[in-house]
Amino acid sequence: MKQHIICMLAISGSAFAAPIKTTEALVAAAQATTEGSTIELAAGTYALSQPLDLNSGVKLKGAGIGKTIITNAETWRANPATLPDPETNLEKFDRSGYLIRCKDNAKNISISGLTITGPQMHGAIFGMSNERLNFYDLRIENFMYSGIRTYGMKQVKIHDCTFVDAGQRWENGKPGIKGGITGGGIFAIWMSDTEIWNNRFLVTKTAPNEHYYGIKGREGRRCHIHHNTIEAGFSIEMPFEGDQDVEIDHNILRTAVSIPKFAGGPVPASGRTFHIHHNYFQDSYSVEFVRNGVEIDHNLFDFDVKKDGGNLISSFGHAPATGPCLFHNNLVSNPGRGVMWMNEPYAKLTVRNNHIITRPTVENRMDGLFGFNEKSDFGTFRFENNIIECIGKDRPLFRNDASGKSTVINNRLSGVSDLARYENDPSKAVIGLEAPLKFNCGVNDEMTVDGWKTQVKVAEK
Repeated sequence: MKQHIICMLAISGSAFAAPIKTTEALVAAAQATTEGSTIELAAGTYALSQPLDLNSGVKLKGAGIGKTIITNAETWRANPATLPDPETNLEKFDRSGYLIRCKDNAKNISISGLTITGPQMHGAIFGMSNERLNFYDLRIENFMYSGIRTYGMKQVKIHDCTFVDAGQRWENGKPGIKGGITGGGIFAIWMSDTEIWNNRFLVTKTAPNEHYYGIKGREGRRCHIHHNTIEAGFSIEMPFEGDQDVEIDHNILRTAVSIPKFAGGPVPASGRTFHIHHNYFQDSYSVEFVRNGVEIDHNLFDFDVKKDGGNLISSFGHAPATGPCLFHNNLVSNPGRGVMWMNEPYAKLTVRNNHIITRPTVENRMDGLFGFNEKSDFGTFRFENNIIECIGKDRPLFRNDASGKSTVINNRLSGVSDLARYENDPSKAVIGLEAPLKFNCGVNDEMTVDGWKTQVKVAEK
């Protein structure tokens, strides 16, 4: 029989109509729960003196964001000396600095209807080797390192949450250090079959090193990240190896998506590591590369000519990458330094059916729109059926002569200054986008993208 724990006496098997109202009752209830239990909290503040550990099958439910608040007591402060955490060295990881912990290997835990806040703690929720977690209707605010921190999670849902200043950059126990390791609103190592949607990530701190990343991870497989609005230091950072079939779509991304690190290993059987589509990007430094097996399509890249410091796709490594990458049916407005710059040799790149418009930038950028290592396999590069317009200032398509060995065919080029490098023969194929670009994105579809134009819904009062 399922147990519904709503007051102190529920520990001994009795139940009353009122939800739990004290911290002591909450701690006792968590210790007494069995599979299928619900811990319901009344409105109020619950100041914990130690982590609240949840068993498998437990539902922790508050009265709503801003009504039920879980925080730390003044006497409890997590140890800053253990930050940044060692990421994958589980033996050295300090789990004591999180307000709520899902017990190791626990399944079917649900947490909802709460505000969870620091500031004296590493994070809000921690989990190790958990399955079928469901975190929703939460406000996670003001933590030292990460909001939700997990290892090896499977079939997890994180949705309809708001993250505010949910982490920071650390080095050797000191916060805000340039070059340190940055926490994430969601920081997930080895996650699979997981869905993250309808979450908002906000930053109110203005110091340059006091930011956090929205969604941060290492090795995601069959994960779907969609309809989020992310304004953190990096929107999404998923570097390193082993990523497979990660879909990133219908998000508002104010900052970059980072997916580099030695090209991420071999391409999986599905052919894709990342599929990035139907997103609104606003930072001229939009995608940190390189990665094999990537498709980037049907996005609006909408940049400010006054913030022109980035290449839309940038990569800084040295190890050759085998590809492939398919970049197609995107709208690109005002690339700064350029559309792509790859320091390492690359292969199997296709850029097709995009519409790219450049305008003079504040720094008067004059570089070619595409810059590649001269050792790249240009015999496998294709640029076809694109519209590229350089308005107000001519710019070259490529940054070096070697890139002219690429297949360049059927592009409509205006204001492009290096036409002698390639043939660009016409064909009967459609030039530009193959269909009009129109979609909704962000939390609750709050933005409509209609071609080059965007419109944000007016919030209801």
